[in-house]
Amino acid sequence: MSLLCAYTHSVDETRALAAALAGVVREGDLILLSGDLGAGKTAFVQGLGQAMGVTEPITSPTFTLEQRYDSEPMLHHLDVYRLEHLNEVLDLGLSELLDDGGVVVVEWGDAILSVVPNDHLKVQLSMGESVDDRVVTFRPTGRWVDRAFGLAHVTAPWRQAPVEGPEPC
Repeated sequence: MSLLCAYTHSVDETRALAAALAGVVREGDLILLSGDLGAGKTAFVQGLGQAMGVTEPITSPTFTLEQRYDSEPMLHHLDVYRLEHLNEVLDLGLSELLDDGGVVVVEWGDAILSVVPNDHLKVQLSMGESVDDRVVTFRPTGRWVDRAFGLAHVTAPWRQAPVEGPEPC
């Protein structure tokens, strides 16, 4: 499986989908989120983090670039929207965060694809037919490919085709 699509119809459903993903997340995982402003990237991290045991509010680290949350494993939430050069990713210590055994989730991750390991889960959030609808596309690479069956299993409740419009996958 190289591509898997899921559909949500509210922010709460997007959070629930991300919470389901916590069932297959492991230490050292890298998840790259992409999508337009307001597509639900931070909501996705909120759902994942809550399912991993984060109890404090999860907000976008747009200005701080990185936020750590106590969870099991540790959740590192990065936002690379404001980075001007790919070399700045090295300053964030991405490889060290992955080596520490935490889970690293990067908002605007598509902007740094050329400098991250080819061992990640890319999650694209796209606007759907109505204002609250989202199409969430999962593209596993590296060790995520070995977990494709688990990924398909936990996302199954959200994988029904949309009522109207062409199938995006």
